[in-house]
Amino acid sequence: MEKFDVVVVGAGPAGCAAARTLAQKGFSVLLVERGNKAGQKAVFGGRIYAYPLDRWYPGWRNDCPVERFVTRESIVFTSGERAVTIEYESAKAADGPEASFTAFRAEFDEWLAAKAEEVKVTLITGIRVDDLWREDGRVRGVIAAGDKVAADVVVLAEGAVSTLVQRAGLRSALTPAEESVGVKETIELPAGIVEERFAVDERSGAAFIFAGSVSGGCRGGGFLYTNKTTLSLGLVVSSEDLGRRHVQVADLLEAFKRSPAVAKWIRGGKTVEYSAHLVPELGARMVPKLYGDGVLVAGDAGAFLINNGYTFRGVDLAMESGVAAAETIERAHKAGGYSAANLAGYEDRLREHHVLTDLETFARAPDYLKNPRLFTLYPELICALAARVYQVDGGGKSRLLDLALEEARRRKIPLLRTLRDLLGGARAM
Repeated sequence: MEKFDVVVVGAGPAGCAAARTLAQKGFSVLLVERGNKAGQKAVFGGRIYAYPLDRWYPGWRNDCPVERFVTRESIVFTSGERAVTIEYESAKAADGPEASFTAFRAEFDEWLAAKAEEVKVTLITGIRVDDLWREDGRVRGVIAAGDKVAADVVVLAEGAVSTLVQRAGLRSALTPAEESVGVKETIELPAGIVEERFAVDERSGAAFIFAGSVSGGCRGGGFLYTNKTTLSLGLVVSSEDLGRRHVQVADLLEAFKRSPAVAKWIRGGKTVEYSAHLVPELGARMVPKLYGDGVLVAGDAGAFLINNGYTFRGVDLAMESGVAAAETIERAHKAGGYSAANLAGYEDRLREHHVLTDLETFARAPDYLKNPRLFTLYPELICALAARVYQVDGGGKSRLLDLALEEARRRKIPLLRTLRDLLGGARAM
């Protein structure tokens, strides 16, 4: 029986970062991926914040499969035919530590896995890990395809719907209240049209977040990212709302594509890929127990995702958690073994890497974002107010404050409730 120091389950960003860092520290590492290649089964919106690469993969810009660096951010509030856009742009955003870029997970994860293999990580694909192998009350490795693979410690980085985290007794089964449904289409457009339509050059790109009527009354929103010759367009909506309203998410996506705020961007494009996945949505409240005797949890399996309404983060937190897991294993090795007590420092490492601290900073955001007024009433108010501000019909004009109060009275919006929502948003987001 072959024996490894560490088995890492899942060759996504968390697993690859953990495996590569461990190998660099001298551990023998087996990286197991159930897809036929790294990234084959991975789904995400399309954007990656690059700071972990600056820290842990020097020179990543030379060969990383970047589609476009995001240099323009837009939040779009929609109400029927109307839309109000808030935009931020910085050409320097592509070059500094704050850089982010669009990518395809199939290419990005394969690149990360290759970086792990470069430092002698053993990568095996097309194999599903069925369970942890335990003897004498401790983890001895994993069971895959009926075979046992021995290891001193196991890192579970198999994604959001992690059965092994449940089997390890670290988390109970997920419920609809804890998950959203994400759907995405990849829409093909020539590079020249992308660059002309979005006013970007061959290196830069744009990111859009949509809120309001585009989600069909469900809690959630939309996104659009520019790639080299495609657009990533999708929705993330509450699974609870889909069930309660008896709505098909595919129908919502079609309506989203037809909305004026979106149709102008995707005009003439051809859908070349469709994907869907479940998204943990309760932030810090969903984080399971992250360690046990001989086992650590990293990436989406640990619910390390942040949606605070204006940014969606997952890949960066996954990579940071993978490195934190590797550092914890190294310390536990020096301390004499991989007991839960020796692995408990993992949470401290996650705070040093700003994974748990960022999750805790935005711990109130998931509950705040369950407020249905954020997706119906307030976008309608913003769009109606903008219409009255910018439309001049010769019938006389009012001051902005008077218009705002009049529109609020028209919609019977209590001022005190609105103030509470604004204060809640300031605290949560």
